[in-house]
Amino acid sequence: MRVAHLLAAALALVLLPTACTGSDTPNRPSGEITVATGNPGGVYAEYGAGYADVIGRRLPDASARVLHTGGSVDNLRQIDAGQAEAGFTLADAAADAVGGRTPFSRPLRVVALAALYDNYVQLVVRADSPVRSAKALRGLRVAVGSEGSGTALIAERILKVSGLSPEKDLTSLRLDVRESATALAAKRIDAFFWSGGLPTGAITELRRSTEIRLVDLGDVVGELTRSYGELYTETTVPAVVYGARSAVTTVSVPNFLVVRRDMKDSEAYWLTRLLFEGQSQLIRAHPEARRLDRRTAIATHPLELHPGAARWYRESHP
Repeated sequence: MRVAHLLAAALALVLLPTACTGSDTPNRPSGEITVATGNPGGVYAEYGAGYADVIGRRLPDASARVLHTGGSVDNLRQIDAGQAEAGFTLADAAADAVGGRTPFSRPLRVVALAALYDNYVQLVVRADSPVRSAKALRGLRVAVGSEGSGTALIAERILKVSGLSPEKDLTSLRLDVRESATALAAKRIDAFFWSGGLPTGAITELRRSTEIRLVDLGDVVGELTRSYGELYTETTVPAVVYGARSAVTTVSVPNFLVVRRDMKDSEAYWLTRLLFEGQSQLIRAHPEARRLDRRTAIATHPLELHPGAARWYRESHP
């Protein structure tokens, strides 16, 4: 279905009307641009810092500020409220946002500039843990992600399809990825969920002091898809990422860069253009930026592309 989404998005892009017409390049934006990212130690924070640096260097009349947040859900709210101009989000959280579903109280006014890369759900335990599946978390102390994060959203869904209540069947803690890694190393928790790109810095750092492994989540993918839709895809975390003995099956979710629907077309055009023109710098910030590709960046289902972004994709097409 990911291919079908891509084809549908490409068709929508071709047909999409835009207020940015003509051959003249839109005016460069000015003023402060806030980029909502995520937890320190996570990919959003590193990728977002690199993106903000690109904006600040390449727009002479603009400056960029990084806003560390809880993650996807928090970022969507910040953008809708006008407290950030651009931000990172997972596709499942974005679907809930535009649909006005829990944890959102109404539909939010967000659209996409690009699909960036896929997040991998990582359930981390100490190497000597008896936990071999999400079902085995019953009765344990589990960090399920920080408040307002995409991690918390999918962790709750994985627990539910595994027959567990996050409130009744385990001790759930709202910790970000760095706090989770520290707590696991100190044996204050038994496991933690994290949804992020590969590798995640906080988990890489944890490996230096603590023997860990990822729990296989292959048994939950089918039920996740049946219960919550086709944004979830079965995938693997390669063994080389964290020095494991073998690859681990898990679930992935696309990441988007998003803005408010009413952002000026010229600003959306330039924020999209700089994402690609600054890709080499973004790769230095985090290797997941290698996955940025204008041919697949338009696959932003369930979000619409901003007209300003759509113009850049059309004009940059070879």
